[in-house]
Amino acid sequence: MAKLSSLYKLCINVKILSVRDIQMTCKAKFCSLFYLDINECETIQQACQGEMKCFNHYGGYLCLPRSASVITAPESSSQSEPSMPVESNEAFNPCPVGYRAQGDTCVDIDECELDTHDCQPSQECINTVGTYTCQCPDGYSKIGIECVDIDECRYRYCQHRCVNVPGSFSCECEPGFQLAGNNRSCVDANECEMGAPCQQRCYNSFGTFLCRCDQGYDLGPDGYSCNDIDECSYSSFLCQFQCVNEPGRFSCVCPEGYELVGTRLCQDVNECETGVHQCGEGQVCVNIHGGHKCVSSNRCQEPYIQVPENRCACPVVKPECRDLPFSIVHRYMSITSERSVPSDVFQIQATSVYPGSYNSFRIRSGDENEEFYIRQINNISAMLVLARAVTGPKEYVLDLEMVSVNPLMNYQTSSVLRLSIYVGPHAF
Repeated sequence: MAKLSSLYKLCINVKILSVRDIQMTCKAKFCSLFYLDINECETIQQACQGEMKCFNHYGGYLCLPRSASVITAPESSSQSEPSMPVESNEAFNPCPVGYRAQGDTCVDIDECELDTHDCQPSQECINTVGTYTCQCPDGYSKIGIECVDIDECRYRYCQHRCVNVPGSFSCECEPGFQLAGNNRSCVDANECEMGAPCQQRCYNSFGTFLCRCDQGYDLGPDGYSCNDIDECSYSSFLCQFQCVNEPGRFSCVCPEGYELVGTRLCQDVNECETGVHQCGEGQVCVNIHGGHKCVSSNRCQEPYIQVPENRCACPVVKPECRDLPFSIVHRYMSITSERSVPSDVFQIQATSVYPGSYNSFRIRSGDENEEFYIRQINNISAMLVLARAVTGPKEYVLDLEMVSVNPLMNYQTSSVLRLSIYVGPHAF
């Protein structure tokens, strides 16, 4: 014990500047009680500022003017003394805590790599010179030894809505908006360019969009779809004959024998003028509403014979002609159904007038239902009038007779205009 005490005094009376000094001076394991000095002037960048100069000494360093000088203590002669071996179970480490000896120097121990730290599982170990620190990941703050999530939403980073998540946060926008490039602000979203569900037309507005439909369509209850408008169901007067609804529009059609005029009116096709009739030789084409008739060019029947101007005459030399009209002229006409009444239909005009004659007009035959009557205009003309509304298709053959009486000559004669009236199937 006396030897240990004397060696201890020897070691503390000697100025030790390096590992070599320790080894040569102490010569014994008892010197493991001391540490290897660190040269702060080499390990610390700019240890002394300005005009000061760094001087290392055992366990520290000095900042002195550059003109100062340091006198070191002379080496002790006790270095030549023999060492005294002492048994010890501890390995010799002349470096401070957090360092290990490597040759003549001390190097830092990386506690993080060696897993000798005491950081929590949620923390990150950061090695530092001589020690280590326990650091929380981004989005967490260290309270005591634990890492607690930071609620970033408290700081109103987001323009619309903030959603806090462990260690971070995210911003969300109201419907109709989308995140800007900074992931915090909200800008209007153009839904029309992003596949808005509008069936036909889309109009973008701030924070929303509107769906609109083409002409002829109505916007559906869902605000997106477009439903066809059945224009034909709104009015029966859109078309003169028949209205046909089509997607987004309507069209008018006409019955057979008619053609469309403009967009809604129907007009009879004159097959006799267009040449589409099927009348043969010896026949005359008569146009009627919705079609045509092919009649014989010679309609004179016994005892009548055909004379010029398409007339039939009954010769006076024939006894049977005594009680018959002297002449018959054939005429044809067509009228529409549901014609308003009374309505003037046909005007009768005398072609031959003799002085002193009095003319009267009557319907000789063909008006059994009294649907027509004659209104005499003057001595040489009269008007056939439709008295009742008629519906076609229907055909009337009226014999309109003009009776001429000459009292001076005691003479009476008559002529007939045989009028074929065709009533069309429609009111146009």
